[in-house]
Amino acid sequence: MPTGVALRDAKEQLFGAAERILVRDGPNALTSRAVTTEAGCAKGVLHRHFEDFDDFLAALVRDRVARLDVQSTALLGAAGTGTVAGNLAGALTDLFESVAVGIVGLVTSRDGLRARLRPTTPVGIPLLTEATAMIAAYLAAERERGRIAADADLDALAPMLTGAGHLLFADRESGPPDAETVRRTVTAALAGVLR
Repeated sequence: MPTGVALRDAKEQLFGAAERILVRDGPNALTSRAVTTEAGCAKGVLHRHFEDFDDFLAALVRDRVARLDVQSTALLGAAGTGTVAGNLAGALTDLFESVAVGIVGLVTSRDGLRARLRPTTPVGIPLLTEATAMIAAYLAAERERGRIAADADLDALAPMLTGAGHLLFADRESGPPDAETVRRTVTAALAGVLR
């Protein structure tokens, strides 16, 4: 490994390397050595920026959760346009075609990582919890516009949509579902609440 070579935005390079490993090989392949090898840097670079590997992983998860803000803003901006099912299918696809499935697997498989993330996500699974909040906010905006029934139980519907989306994308071996499968799943979940 190269030493003494300045890395531009070392944290982002390390995060990008970790994402590539998660998508390509899954959470079990994610080690500090694998990350630094993928990033093309010495192992000490990771430890220069982070207390330990779980600190690195917690920072990675928090960074990816923060990126949901952009997607949430876009989804809320779509309220009242297109179709509710189409907007949600697109949001779930954008969410789960990224590194989200790998992040969820990582968080659920590492007790130390979950413990470090509890202050920012006290309940649920980080990333899925925030994605569920994003979907609930969108559904509430559509309910205000009269496109979702006034009596729709958004507290049940939002996690159901998030969970269904996660299950559709969770199989790394067969690849992501096609757009029609995602839309059909979302449409079925919304049956009875669309107006």
